[in-house]
Amino acid sequence: MFLVVFRNRKRTDIDTAAYGADAEQMEAMARAQAGFVSFKSYTSDDGEVVALSEWANADAARAWGSQPDHALVQARGRAEYYQDYTLYTCDQPRTHRYEWPGG
Repeated sequence: MFLVVFRNRKRTDIDTAAYGADAEQMEAMARAQAGFVSFKSYTSDDGEVVALSEWANADAARAWGSQPDHALVQARGRAEYYQDYTLYTCDQPRTHRYEWPGG
């Protein structure tokens, strides 16, 4: 598994409808990419967003990162949407799991 963590804050002046449409389109495209495993996004009370995507391997994640339509929207994000962001990646993350037996 290859994990990508995208932490970001949006600018206050963004076109929220345009951002929403781009985000929806990118998620649908990512889900159709070879090696896609999962995607979830969480927004904290202070507005920071943490998006987690899992990929089968680093090559699949890199292919998504350089997919032409995704690259165009990434550029739009830097120009129009994001105040700041940090991208973390991890190949073969150490995983601990617990599942309550009664649940």
